[in-house]
Amino acid sequence: MQEEVSPFRDRAEIASHDALKVLQNSQIEIIGRMAWSSNSTYLVDVLDDGSDLQGIYKPSNGERPLWDFPSGLYRREIASFLVAQLIGWDIIPPTVKTDGPFGVGSLQLFIPCDFEEHYFHMLEDPKNHETLQRICLFDFVANSTDRKGGHCLRETNGKIWGIDNGLTFHVDFKLRTVIWDWAGLEIPEVLTADLEKFMNCAVGDDLLDFLTDQELEAMFARAKLLLESRRFPEDPTGTRFPWPVI
Repeated sequence: MQEEVSPFRDRAEIASHDALKVLQNSQIEIIGRMAWSSNSTYLVDVLDDGSDLQGIYKPSNGERPLWDFPSGLYRREIASFLVAQLIGWDIIPPTVKTDGPFGVGSLQLFIPCDFEEHYFHMLEDPKNHETLQRICLFDFVANSTDRKGGHCLRETNGKIWGIDNGLTFHVDFKLRTVIWDWAGLEIPEVLTADLEKFMNCAVGDDLLDFLTDQELEAMFARAKLLLESRRFPEDPTGTRFPWPVI
């Protein structure tokens, strides 16, 4: 019986800024479609001399229409990376705009990981808590409506990332997430310090290309709420969970 060969491959460690440069300056070749994705999502090879990188390509043409979000969810994937970088949190894989085989979309660095592992597994190890808290606060700032447990990945080197960030930055408050384990607790000073710097940062043209003025205003208003309360978000209704939770 022939052994099944995985399309996913491991790679040498690469810093986010280096991966970003490769993604920005490389062509891609589709390997196959990712299973279980509601929108068209493809695993791709990044065609760069000497690179062993793979990526996740989400073309705008493959998005399923939603009644409460405009088309172009790929733009929010890119904005999520840019906002996390502005805060100073390396929690969203490098993500760029690309004109791939199926048209314009987002291209994100593929994270080699155990896909059976999810947020609730990571939560068991206290060493992961600070990164998971960053993702929790990021999701409030970005107004994430779909932070499932499976949208937290632990890379083979142990680093934790938040993926699938297309349903973000709506002007109306729509937060839905599985990360409520610190609800109401005081936010560590190291994280509030990052948010304070974020409130005073200059928004570059790159981010302005992907979010409207109203979306940016709502984003900073949410960050301000966190700084005023100094506490992790709470959900008194108990209803702000995505489905399915994994």
